[in-house]
Amino acid sequence: MRILLVEDEKGISSAICQMLKKENFSVDPVYTGTDGLDYALAGIYDAIILDVMLPGMDGFQVLSALRKEGIKTPVCMLTARSGLEDRVRGLEKGADYYLPKPFQMAELIACLRAITRRREDAPVMELAFGDIVLNQQEAKLMCSATGQSVKLGAKEYQIMEMLLRNPRQILNKDTIFERIWGYETDADISNLEVYLSFVRKKLTFVGSQVKIKATRGMGYSLEEGV
Repeated sequence: MRILLVEDEKGISSAICQMLKKENFSVDPVYTGTDGLDYALAGIYDAIILDVMLPGMDGFQVLSALRKEGIKTPVCMLTARSGLEDRVRGLEKGADYYLPKPFQMAELIACLRAITRRREDAPVMELAFGDIVLNQQEAKLMCSATGQSVKLGAKEYQIMEMLLRNPRQILNKDTIFERIWGYETDADISNLEVYLSFVRKKLTFVGSQVKIKATRGMGYSLEEGV
């Protein structure tokens, strides 16, 4: 899943990012309410972690603007202001969960899993295509034909998840890179080729007939028996 984190305290933001990446989430951190709104309006996120006290626009303003634009992405609000009035205000403006600081990281993870399950298109615990199955809870790639399985790294998992959600569809290289590495990254797009190579090797390792096909000038697709 891809998460937008809008938190102006960079120490807290960095800690949350590290924790989410360990749980196989892809995270885009931004530090102002204005940037948070701009990113969220893209509609590409599975959930948003939104602080209340932000420069530019506060979290309530960001949330109100999102809901007015029809963006239904689940939102978990973070704040040191834990009074009843603030919690009610956030929920009335369309927040799905209200988490007062300080909080336990385990609680934040549980919050994200809970609010994304409520969506009509909530992610399933397994994705399958051909003879492969991706277990999302354990981040394992399994082959139903051979019974073999292998653990995926975070980026490998995110690539495989994206391809499995769009089987036989050609996904543009830039689209894949931006979705997984984010807009503000120091990584080069050549990193995508490296991780695609890792995933291909793991498909071979489990004995799958599914392949990642490269279409010159267009992108990549998941195909059977190519």
